[in-house]
Amino acid sequence: MAQLPPLSPLPDLPPDAAIAQATELAHINVIGEQLGFDADELEPYGRHKAKVSLDVLEQRRKQRPQGKLVLVTAMTATRFGDGKTVTSISLAQGFGKLGVSHCLALREPSLGPTFGIKGGAAGGGRSQVLPMEDINMHFTGDLHAVTSANNLLAAVVDNHVHHQERAIRRGKAEAKPGDLAPERIAWRRVLDVCDRQLRHCQIGLGKKSDGFPHASGFDITAASEVMAVLALAKDRADLKARLERMVVGWTREGRPVRAGELDCIGALEVLLYDALAPNLVQTIERTPALIHCGPFANIAHGCNSVVATELALHSADWVVTEAGFAADLGAEKFLDIKCRQLGTFPAVAVLVVTCRALKLHGGVALDQLGEQNIEALTQGFANARTHLSNLRDVYGVPVVVAINRFGFDTNDELQALVDLIEAEGARWAISEGFGRGGEGGTALAEAVMAAGAEGNRPLEPCYELGVTLREKVQTLAQRIYRADGVDWSEEAEADLAQIVACGGDELPICVAKTQHSLSDNPELRGAPTGWRLRVAGLKLSAGAGFVVVRTGDLMLMPGMPKKSAAQSIGLDAAGNIVGLS
Repeated sequence: MAQLPPLSPLPDLPPDAAIAQATELAHINVIGEQLGFDADELEPYGRHKAKVSLDVLEQRRKQRPQGKLVLVTAMTATRFGDGKTVTSISLAQGFGKLGVSHCLALREPSLGPTFGIKGGAAGGGRSQVLPMEDINMHFTGDLHAVTSANNLLAAVVDNHVHHQERAIRRGKAEAKPGDLAPERIAWRRVLDVCDRQLRHCQIGLGKKSDGFPHASGFDITAASEVMAVLALAKDRADLKARLERMVVGWTREGRPVRAGELDCIGALEVLLYDALAPNLVQTIERTPALIHCGPFANIAHGCNSVVATELALHSADWVVTEAGFAADLGAEKFLDIKCRQLGTFPAVAVLVVTCRALKLHGGVALDQLGEQNIEALTQGFANARTHLSNLRDVYGVPVVVAINRFGFDTNDELQALVDLIEAEGARWAISEGFGRGGEGGTALAEAVMAAGAEGNRPLEPCYELGVTLREKVQTLAQRIYRADGVDWSEEAEADLAQIVACGGDELPICVAKTQHSLSDNPELRGAPTGWRLRVAGLKLSAGAGFVVVRTGDLMLMPGMPKKSAAQSIGLDAAGNIVGLS
């Protein structure tokens, strides 16, 4: 077994916001030049962020072959997160330290987690994307555009049904088999804030002229189908086609009613026009970063946009991208949904593990995770082992385990973890990106280049599209989550029959599942066995091109914790944002 290299104490750092505000940023044109972008191919949003023209991607597809893709994923983390974004950023900065052509392709933060339990999603310490405050807040307005487009469609749907039902009541029209049934409207409104009170609503109350009463509710913007559509569209024509296919409700006879039937697609395209172009920013060490789209991985497909990833691949030799939450969620959806569009698998995957998360899965309480406990760490490694096996054995992707080091990790714990990884025959590297930036990511970068030397892998998805939806769910449940089987609720059975009847059996699935466990029960730690996946319902996301499979008790609108990040964020006397991390 390899011996742990000598480790220096990690430096004490000021708050993330202080580090970010003390960093001298390069003009965005200088960052664009690293990827070969001319100034006239960028649409600046101030001095330090810009949209990249979609024409650049079209040209690059013809002119430059793809670079090597690195997917950063993780074991099942603690509720605080365990440094997947920090690792992604420091890895890219590590490539920079080694003089290797590189680019980041990350997801946009949502205001929900930023003001909720997790805080911002721009990295931390010496591995941040900047301007951090802008990226975590309104950025270039992409999420607001998604919210507006989604809610405009909701208003059009309700207006259509209002006038349809009004004409029927007044005898000016007869109910037709093709009418959208008021009680079967499926399109919900969205908001980019965690607000549990809006999950289920009765709307249209009051006078008849105010509308018609019906049940509805709000999802968080990142969970919306419009966000998924934007993230998966390859160009403007594809975006339009996907918007047209979105199902807004059903007729009483069970036919899906699509957004394209309501004559509002042009308006949705206008709202999303700028949002389709990827955003260019930089890291603390001036690494180019394309940050675009942010579908949640425990609800949606959890990856940044196809256009941002493709643009990065056609602009740099090594591209680092991240998929949300653990490998059973973001990585699975990246490989089974997004990679089918890209036409390739990554050259290598990075699996982020921490001693803290391993001890949690070994039974240690949250408030005791900073204490040495090698027995619990060893027991909890079952969780990391399952994710490692899935990536290597199910998908055939080479894996490097990134040990994200915290200051309270002991040498004995780290050595025990190295021994466990080597017993699995896996490559590993210590990652110290939070404290040391790119310098703390060079060892990981070297390991990644060695593991991914053969280049991007051929597609090897977990399931074939030709099998039934029921078989796809069964396959994921048993191969990835390690469940004994699947139990379907009555509602799920009815949803399945309806979706199959309208041709949805050929689509991939996007499982909405808790991020706190490999199972559908957030209380089950480690690598649970002897359990069955509970399917609560299905939703046809025809525009995104997948079927959402809702499991367990997962909600599509998160709630805030008892003490949220919103209670710590504010402005200082100089007008600087404080409390954002």
